[in-house]
Amino acid sequence: MSEDRDVAALVAAQLRARAADERGLFLRELLAHTAAGLVVLEGEARASEAVYRLADAVVARGRA
Repeated sequence: MSEDRDVAALVAAQLRARAADERGLFLRELLAHTAAGLVVLEGEARASEAVYRLADAVVARGRA
């Protein structure tokens, strides 16, 4: 659990260190690198599933 908080703190610190108009780009790049890492670790099918689930959540949130 401590490692999860460390990662969350690192991402939060990186967001705070950027200007407001740069934060979206940072998060998009983080998502892209994370997806690429999932491909390496778990394969294309599982990485694709995770990305599609994220996209579905975004679409569903937009409808709410």
